[in-house]
Amino acid sequence: MIKKPISRRQFLKLAAAAGAGASLSRFAPGLAYAQSGVQVAAGAENPLALAANTQAEGVFFSGGFGHEYIQYGADIFAEVHPGSTMSVEGIQRVGERLRPRIIAGDPPDVIDNSGAGNLDTGALVAEDELLDLAPLMNAPSLDTPGKTFAETLFPGSQASGLFDGVQRYVNIAFTVFGTWYSQSLFEDKGWAYPQTWDEMMNLCETIKGTGIAPWTYQGKYPYYMVFGLLEPMVEKLGGVEVWKAIDNLEEGAWQHPAVLQALQMMKQLPDNGYILNGTEGLTHTESQAEWLQNKAAFIPCGTWLENEMRSVTPEGFNMVVAPVPAADPMTASWIDASSGEPFMVFANGKNPVAGMEFLRCLMSKEGAKFFAQKVGSIMPVVGGADGVELSSAMTSALSAVSAAGDHILQRPSFGDWYAPLNEEVGNSTGSLMTGRISAEEFIDRVQKVADEVKNDDDIPKYTRL
Repeated sequence: MIKKPISRRQFLKLAAAAGAGASLSRFAPGLAYAQSGVQVAAGAENPLALAANTQAEGVFFSGGFGHEYIQYGADIFAEVHPGSTMSVEGIQRVGERLRPRIIAGDPPDVIDNSGAGNLDTGALVAEDELLDLAPLMNAPSLDTPGKTFAETLFPGSQASGLFDGVQRYVNIAFTVFGTWYSQSLFEDKGWAYPQTWDEMMNLCETIKGTGIAPWTYQGKYPYYMVFGLLEPMVEKLGGVEVWKAIDNLEEGAWQHPAVLQALQMMKQLPDNGYILNGTEGLTHTESQAEWLQNKAAFIPCGTWLENEMRSVTPEGFNMVVAPVPAADPMTASWIDASSGEPFMVFANGKNPVAGMEFLRCLMSKEGAKFFAQKVGSIMPVVGGADGVELSSAMTSALSAVSAAGDHILQRPSFGDWYAPLNEEVGNSTGSLMTGRISAEEFIDRVQKVADEVKNDDDIPKYTRL
């Protein structure tokens, strides 16, 4: 599997950041007008040959992006195909809810496999549960004349969904990951966001002296600290080759000095009392709510944070995101940004064609515009943010991507490929951040599971090039 990061130039050109683009005319030549605003390109009405009056089923993780954009995709689906419908049930703990149905041979047609307790993607691929999405990728775009569906998506944005060259899922969100803080609080206190980890430690000591906890995190789901701190820190310290070796289950890969140094840096937070008391027992929304009350200065997250907490965000909080500080100031601007939120179609669902057609509608230019307006985030769809006025949170994310230049970090793949390894990394991170284990013990525990995965012939293996 080849993962190509999106360059700064590509992203800024394709995303049409911060309202720089102008909306296309609703009555462009050769297009038909639909009530949702979608303009169906001539000849693109039904390229996948969806049967008339299809009643399809979708089940979707209900998380930070909310549910309104999924309903909007279903509305477009129903408008383009009168008489057909796509249900849009929202659930938590996708794996627990859907695994019995999959085993029974009765999966939904299309799902969003995200959130805590999601399904093991590698196992689904190995069992041929997931549809080959080549027909979708090669189909005409719904509302971009002359382009296939694949040609309307950011280059490299769907690489994580490739398993041995076969597209098994599509990513519907371009997410920027980093450290979040209140611009208003920092301006009021006269604090400047740190560029290095040493500066972060100094600032944390200052913040602690004011009675505010320097950090909190989504305690019950410690993997937020994996993608929030560990992953970018390791790449900034040791380069992308460290994560490639880990993804490829190379001998002793977790024992790389960059991994040890990153873990030791992270452990400074609990060792110095820089984490909000009680964080370990908090859910993602609970910890984020504490942060919004200025009980903690920093929290790790992705750009879904703003929408997830929109209803409880105090007026004037002015949340912004910045790259994780590292040891070397030369890497200060490097930031993790990649496509995620995997939507997949089941090969043995009742209506797999409907599942693909729903994705074609959802990831149309009109669907992407709605996503930018209502969710405050970016679909990896060319021109999907044209003419949209973005929030300060999203503006800060796009500014961070711009400042990173060509140093856009991408998350490793072991989490999608090897569920046992992903689980151990999360559990060990939780133990590290509560001071129960050392950085060395973390590495021993995780390397042991990586070796077990490598030597288990029943677990299919994948290669990151």
